[in-house]
Amino acid sequence: MQFEVWAPQAGRVTLQCDGATRALERDPERPGWWCGEAQARDGSRYGFAVDGGPVLPDPRSRRQPDGPDGLSAVVDHGRYAWRARWAGRPLPGGVLYELHVGTYTPEGTLDAAAERLEHLVRLGVTHVELMPLCPFPGRHGWGYEGVSPWAVHEPYGGPEALKRFVDRAHELGLGVVLDVVHNHLGPSGNHLPAFGPYFTDTHHTPWGAAVNLDAPGSDEVRAYLVDSALAWLRDYRLDGLRLDAVHALVDTRACHFLEQLSAAVDGLAADLDRPLFLIAESDLNDPRIVTPRAEGGLGVHAQWNDDFHHALHTALTGESQGYYADFARDPLAALAKTLTRGYFHDGTYSSFRGRSHGRALDRGRTAAHRLTGYSQTHDQVGNRAQGDRLASLVSPGLAACAATLTLTAPFTPMLFMGEEWAAGTPWQFFTDHTDPQLAEAVRSGRRREFAAHGWREEDVPDPQDPATRERSCLDWSEPEREPHARVLDWYRRLIALRAEQPDLTDPDLADTRVAYDGTARWLAFRRGDIRVAVNLGTEPAAIPLGNRPARVLAAWEPVEGPGKNGVLRVPGESSVVLVQE
Repeated sequence: MQFEVWAPQAGRVTLQCDGATRALERDPERPGWWCGEAQARDGSRYGFAVDGGPVLPDPRSRRQPDGPDGLSAVVDHGRYAWRARWAGRPLPGGVLYELHVGTYTPEGTLDAAAERLEHLVRLGVTHVELMPLCPFPGRHGWGYEGVSPWAVHEPYGGPEALKRFVDRAHELGLGVVLDVVHNHLGPSGNHLPAFGPYFTDTHHTPWGAAVNLDAPGSDEVRAYLVDSALAWLRDYRLDGLRLDAVHALVDTRACHFLEQLSAAVDGLAADLDRPLFLIAESDLNDPRIVTPRAEGGLGVHAQWNDDFHHALHTALTGESQGYYADFARDPLAALAKTLTRGYFHDGTYSSFRGRSHGRALDRGRTAAHRLTGYSQTHDQVGNRAQGDRLASLVSPGLAACAATLTLTAPFTPMLFMGEEWAAGTPWQFFTDHTDPQLAEAVRSGRRREFAAHGWREEDVPDPQDPATRERSCLDWSEPEREPHARVLDWYRRLIALRAEQPDLTDPDLADTRVAYDGTARWLAFRRGDIRVAVNLGTEPAAIPLGNRPARVLAAWEPVEGPGKNGVLRVPGESSVVLVQE
């Protein structure tokens, strides 16, 4: 078997494989690369030593059976016999479901999660979006401090378990998206600096030195990340990738890394003859990210839209701290703007940033599905001091209004696991760092962060306490009882309407029309023949919908259609979806 590793500054590189050691030779055609052959098979343990140093895992390791600091293991992807015949599932018209493997079930494994996929089929979602799976120290964590970006966290089940999960999802008609982190690697178990200039001091991120995308040696680093992305899509038959915090990908080169990555993914999609897509998390409000490359953009296929979340959250909760401040000044106006223009900050002043922010979308050429809309995400729940979900902050009626707005808005909707039944479990920040100093630093930093916002230290859960993760696991007995069962039925009905009514997946963002009354706290909008009315106030609201007759398709509380004067009477904290005839 051929082994190779990029170590451009090394004078000597050796391979240790199944206990035998041999020297590698420089590749005469690829500067900085070392290669050699050794007897190996699926499961063989191996690693590389640079200039007589310790044996370290392969930077491109496909498996880390003993964790990030252990030896790598050979993975023969050809050994798995795929069952599902899968032509792919594109993003337009989809409904995403963000899922954390470690807390979706008490077992916290991919196999246990696969056993719960039929629930998602009955719910009606189209794609499962898995939070990061790369190896990290310990057993439990969010996954954003992973290392070995080609491998699957062993406590989740490793590579074979991910293939079984994807296979089962595809058998059920569900696409699978994976959250990948290219902007940094975890501080613990990160051995890349021993091999080469994977990081640069030229730029910095909130997590330390930046990944080297534009300094000397960056050609190979960029290829490393692109090849990793393609490997997930090819070897595990994934349908898309969610790219974490792309605003932290500092790149001054003429061809931005995201453009290079999107071109490579589009090329792979053509080769495989099935749709593949990228969804970026970005706080830049920069339309170029989702503008096609042929039109001068970076070619990413969609992006998370936090502005919709912030407007919706402030309208529902009244919270106004931090980045909510600008939205909270007139939350229904902010919500109306995001529903019709995508971004709230589109060149406007952001008090949170102390400067103007964003750029307007061209609604004539930006399809609405390129923005992902949501009322909750792992970030917006888990980065609260106690991980409290929206259902614990507002009434059941307002939570149902949030579902209505999310699932009928022009954007690609995304749910965070458990929100579909108003889960009573929190989702808190938890870690399992094996380095005592790092564990204490994370614990102390978390408490300091929230102390600055008025929280007492004892009220901030200890990330290292196993009980913090256990509290965050979904309770699968809840969907069978009230009030959770009613909420679940509401989500199912709304998602079914998206599939039944073509106007709800119309990509024309400019076709959405909104009216609202900030004092009475109601908002209504139309998309084609569909009318959506939401009353966030406690008192009944009289909402004018126009003179055309309309029929109720779904209502949280029983309502009659609008009268001859076109006025719809909506109970307090309730929502209605209608079709005009």
